[in-house]
Amino acid sequence: MPVIDAWMQHPTLRHINHDMLESLRRWTGLELVEQPPPVSTTVAALADADVEIGLTCAWYGPQEALITNDEVAEFVARSGGRLRGVAGVDITRPMPAVRELRRAVNDLGFVGLRLVPWLWQLPPTDRLYYPLYAACVELGIPFCTQVGHTGPLRPSETGRPIPYIDQVAIDFPELTIVCGHIGYPWTTEMIAVADKHPNVHIDTSAYTARRYPAELVDYLRGRGRRKVLFGSNYPMITPARALEHLAELGLDDEARELFLAGNARRVFRL
Repeated sequence: MPVIDAWMQHPTLRHINHDMLESLRRWTGLELVEQPPPVSTTVAALADADVEIGLTCAWYGPQEALITNDEVAEFVARSGGRLRGVAGVDITRPMPAVRELRRAVNDLGFVGLRLVPWLWQLPPTDRLYYPLYAACVELGIPFCTQVGHTGPLRPSETGRPIPYIDQVAIDFPELTIVCGHIGYPWTTEMIAVADKHPNVHIDTSAYTARRYPAELVDYLRGRGRRKVLFGSNYPMITPARALEHLAELGLDDEARELFLAGNARRVFRL
């Protein structure tokens, strides 16, 4: 069964070796690298789990761009059709950020915007995000963000689904929002927000299938089958490792297809 990975990144050296990811390297066993990882390595990791498309993202933060949009476009071009780009921007410069997002979508063919609030230490309700939400609606692309606690040793408050995602969805009902990393320890809040708002979704990145909270598994099996997308958070977790215990979730054929590919295909218009 084909798979779409909704949250991953082909890393640069600036990204994968960054000090803030030290805690993730400790947990996952990743080591510092000396040479830029080749795109072929990422493509092989995707193929190993039958991932048809990986949505690889840019990383912009207050200090520097760890993966630029143009670098993402180069990775996509070298991937043989396996990768699609998800944009990043510098939210502290609202008009240049909107222009860069439009360039990434209209000129580079990107299919979404991802902003990680803990990087900016600003919740998703901060006014700096709002021009970008409007631009996402106009461009017809999803806004992807992180919910739940942070793996890096940064404050987790910005990852709360309530009040932040709830308020954004109220202010922008036309905005499609994909909330990565499940939302733990606020998973029940995240499910409530996804239930409440038709355009809010959850992706499972940063967790292996055997670590999904029980309430999320129940949601996946039942009323949330059209709300949850598979994500790996590669290279921190490979897609194959993330899906290793998928059979233990007890998904029926429809729920499994929607989770692995169908929902992402619809949400990202792939």
